[in-house]
Amino acid sequence: MFSFKKFSIEQDRCAMKIGTDGVLLGAWTPIENNPFSVLDIGAGTGIIALMLAQRSNAEQIDALEIDEDAYEQATENFENSPWNDRLFCFHAGLDEFIEEPEDEYDLIVSNPPFYSEDYKSNSEQRDLARFQDAMPFEKLIEAAALLLSENGIFSVIIPFKEEENFLALANQFELHPIKITRVKGTPTTEIKRSLLAFSRNEIPNFPIDELIIEIARHQYTPEYIELTKDFYLKL
Repeated sequence: MFSFKKFSIEQDRCAMKIGTDGVLLGAWTPIENNPFSVLDIGAGTGIIALMLAQRSNAEQIDALEIDEDAYEQATENFENSPWNDRLFCFHAGLDEFIEEPEDEYDLIVSNPPFYSEDYKSNSEQRDLARFQDAMPFEKLIEAAALLLSENGIFSVIIPFKEEENFLALANQFELHPIKITRVKGTPTTEIKRSLLAFSRNEIPNFPIDELIIEIARHQYTPEYIELTKDFYLKL
């Protein structure tokens, strides 16, 4: 059980445990368009959808999860939350979900599974399987372009080294960046993640900034505390 200020999450049956990436995306995602409908692609525990339920007045928050155990756990986490009447999880893959799209969404978020170079087992087969399990960015962007409402926002967290590629792919689908934040663990480490938000409307001179998480072990920066203080119990 992982407890936040306003909700708790069970994660014993999820392969993707709660991590900084999901919390960052849930806290950072722009909601100034006052979304009525939200879609979380690849829900895992349901953490991002729950954070957006807390932050926004969205009345329809849908999540998509292909893994059966994770789907069941996300559903339970939704049901046990204060916003259970606004949250719903679909047990489906992205391909299946977009075959007959019924709704457009004002906000689409995803913390997509990606292959990490830090992860190497002694089995080439296993590494390959893990690599192929990762959701291809092109498929994700194509789905977002299909499902996003006219003034909708699409928001993701990805490895920084993939940022240029992701921006180029998004541009092919006429999705334009409106905000970029690059994340570093400490002031001296290299940039590890990119938080990217897109819309259908091009914005000149959109904000690009950097977020540092810690000054030293468990000594968080004021910026990180400001971003996550509504969620973490100890901040």
